[in-house]
Amino acid sequence: MTLIFNRRQVLAYSAAAAAVLSGTIKPAAAANDSAELIKKFTGGKTPQQGRVKLDLPEIAENGNTVPMTVVVESPMTEQSYVSDVMVVADGNPNGGVVTFHFSPASGVAEANTRIRLATSQDIIAVAKMNDGSFFMASKPVKVTIGGCGG
Repeated sequence: MTLIFNRRQVLAYSAAAAAVLSGTIKPAAAANDSAELIKKFTGGKTPQQGRVKLDLPEIAENGNTVPMTVVVESPMTEQSYVSDVMVVADGNPNGGVVTFHFSPASGVAEANTRIRLATSQDIIAVAKMNDGSFFMASKPVKVTIGGCGG
């Protein structure tokens, strides 16, 4: 059997192959990098559960705009404050969602935003304290397709 391609097909297949080989497009089997991002953020330390509150809907009808609030319990003084909070999504093609930076002048360690989720997954927030300790929280979010619950 002989395959015959027209000029447009050859160009399209060539462009797709070049994108995959150059790393512009990751193959579907590529693993999410959220664990590696957390390890790099914490310098290999294991974050403790607690002090971080992650507020997300249990079910998101539209994964393109999911409201999220992250709050870290801290006095936010020169002696004890949150310096950074990193949020990752373990089901997105790229795990990194956002990193917030704080200082004692922030007053509170709280941030509100909307995030994009590719599918149902866990969202993980890791807070870095000024003393080098780390705290975390995670929450599962079910993303429905077309608001149909599945």
